[in-house]
Amino acid sequence: MNFSEKDIRQIENKGLTLKGVEQQIKLFENGLPFANLVSEATIDNGIVRLPKNQLDNYISKFDDKKNKISILKFVPASGAATRMFKFLFTFLDDYNIEKGSINSYINKTKNKDLSLFFIGLEKFPFYHIVLDSLKKTFTDFESMPINEQELKFVEMMLDSDKLDFGNSPKGLLPFHKYKNQMVSTAFEEHLYESALYSSIEEPVKLHFTISQKHNHKFDEEFRRIEKNVEEKSGSTFDISFSYQKESTDTIAVTPKNKPFKEDDGSLHFRPSGHGALIENLNDLDADIIFIKNIDNVVTYKYKEEVAKYKKVLAGILLEVQERAFSYLHLLETGKPSEEKLIEIGEFLMNRMTVKISSEFEKYSLKYQIEYLAEKLNRPIRVCGMVKNEGEPGGGPFWIKDESGSISIQIVESAQINKKSRRQKNILKDATHFNPVDLVCGIKNHKGEKYDLKKFIDYKAAFITMKTKTGKDLKALELPGLWNGSMANWNTIFVEVPLITFNPVKTVNDLLKAPHQIK
Repeated sequence: MNFSEKDIRQIENKGLTLKGVEQQIKLFENGLPFANLVSEATIDNGIVRLPKNQLDNYISKFDDKKNKISILKFVPASGAATRMFKFLFTFLDDYNIEKGSINSYINKTKNKDLSLFFIGLEKFPFYHIVLDSLKKTFTDFESMPINEQELKFVEMMLDSDKLDFGNSPKGLLPFHKYKNQMVSTAFEEHLYESALYSSIEEPVKLHFTISQKHNHKFDEEFRRIEKNVEEKSGSTFDISFSYQKESTDTIAVTPKNKPFKEDDGSLHFRPSGHGALIENLNDLDADIIFIKNIDNVVTYKYKEEVAKYKKVLAGILLEVQERAFSYLHLLETGKPSEEKLIEIGEFLMNRMTVKISSEFEKYSLKYQIEYLAEKLNRPIRVCGMVKNEGEPGGGPFWIKDESGSISIQIVESAQINKKSRRQKNILKDATHFNPVDLVCGIKNHKGEKYDLKKFIDYKAAFITMKTKTGKDLKALELPGLWNGSMANWNTIFVEVPLITFNPVKTVNDLLKAPHQIK
């Protein structure tokens, strides 16, 4: 691949290397392997279902330690809310008020989403915000025909010269409406929730990954709500932000795998998906890190139940981590008994969901010790899994890599070969779904931080088709943050109830019970 001096300067200015970009182009040329699913993970086959009488034990485990360890919550929050309003943008593009009523448009297009939106209009948390703006803009608004009122309502929400909700960060949109028309954002709800499972002796620490252009908006929102949230939660907050690094962008190519050029002749780079955030996570320092998406929040009456299961997952992490650390200290002495080696192997298999080589018993004692230490000495994540109710996205599966090793992973549907009947059937039979509900231990038994980049499966990236100025291009997404970027972590999947999973993927999700007060 021949790059001009101008191209090379552009590459280096982004913090990338020419070699790295050439390797990315090779991935486009050679293609990326699909995940090789062995089976879906199910209860007692990769997923733990906890008896109710064990929940309190893990909660106590966490509560006993939470004031002695550092705790942080990591929230990916860089996305704009555009996709939340996709069907409303389509409505604005297609609907012509002179050709018929909105109701006739809905009947003609069979647009159930639009119908539900207008039926539930007054229940949306932003209803009065939009209505007040309309009344200020149009003094005759209340006397307008209903079709015109509804059309102007959507325009006021979405037009770039008006409220511009579609280009706002999802985390700063009105998500919940409380008494006296008090409105809260997803950002604010994360603060209240985090206070329920943080140390009572230290400020509640949260880290949000955001778009750099929205930094001032998050700062303004925190200043606006800080006093109120601190008074209500009884906590103080230590909030930090970071941006997806430019050096994680990937080059785009044409359908023929040539570098895609902008109209001015420059190379076109694209953000590489949430997998890039492993860099941001790697920069943080805490004993326990909770990870949860920005849009997965609930109103106050459900928060205690959600927090309960965060504590359960954290309690499991702390218990497993203690045993793993004690075994690592023992292995470092180089003098474990045969019985102890068997015990460690059983712990890895039964508690850490690690497959041990069938050849293990044939290894020399020295290599057995090295083998077990290498399996143990990794970051640990405990991941909540909810029952699959048809949500799109990733789930827990057993997979086999190119060397024949089998491990348990979170796999996105885009990583699965739908043309293979066997792979498709495994996907169809999946019983659980990944709600992005993780508790992570990123330090080793000596209290040192792991370099998380050493545990990435770089082949778990995937290629997607996009368009730019009407032209087709191929984009490369790095291994997802909780997919390939954590592929070589030790992983425990635990079933959690559906109440812990309440994402807002479309605006109508705000009408669901966990987002409503009544």
